[in-house]
Amino acid sequence: MTQPKFKGKYRIESTRLPNRNYAANGWYFVTICTCDRICFLGDVNAGQVQLSTIGEITQQFWTDIPNHFDDTYIDAYVIMPNHVHGIIVIDRATNIAIDHLRDVETRHPIDVETRHGASLQRGCTEPTDEYNKFAPLKRGSLSVIINAYKSSVTRWCHKNGHDHFGWQTRFYDHIIRADGSLDQIREYIFHNPAKWELDKNNPANLWM
Repeated sequence: MTQPKFKGKYRIESTRLPNRNYAANGWYFVTICTCDRICFLGDVNAGQVQLSTIGEITQQFWTDIPNHFDDTYIDAYVIMPNHVHGIIVIDRATNIAIDHLRDVETRHPIDVETRHGASLQRGCTEPTDEYNKFAPLKRGSLSVIINAYKSSVTRWCHKNGHDHFGWQTRFYDHIIRADGSLDQIREYIFHNPAKWELDKNNPANLWM
């Protein structure tokens, strides 16, 4: 099937759920990759991640996410050489239209992986001052949280002599259902370093 064009160029259709409120309560499994999957964040030796300076900042800022967004928490996560896997939890006391959203998910009970932003394969972030900082404390969607996180890491890098660093413009997220998959995802995150040699994001495997 031919892909639709925009202004004469091929574009990728959005895979976001049309009825999904990404600021709603939920558990989200998120994957963020570095630009061109370059191993800016560290290396893996004997199944253990050894973080670079950028990797340490990436981890520090990840654990700091709950301090910048109300009712947002982090669960299991891992910083890999060229990507981040983590579970983000949005859990507000008052959740607008949550009953409607539950009804939508009941009628469409599928596992969902979404991709946010522009080109995944080659696109990288272009840092600007207004976006390279955490958003103020407010109710934010998953995209707002992730974009603020990515921008904060990028800004630190560019202020500290790592001008070559960048993220891919897209990120993946998977809505975790109440079907027992949470423990499986936690196990996947925990064992990710031990399986680095087989990881599809490992530069040695990108063209295989």
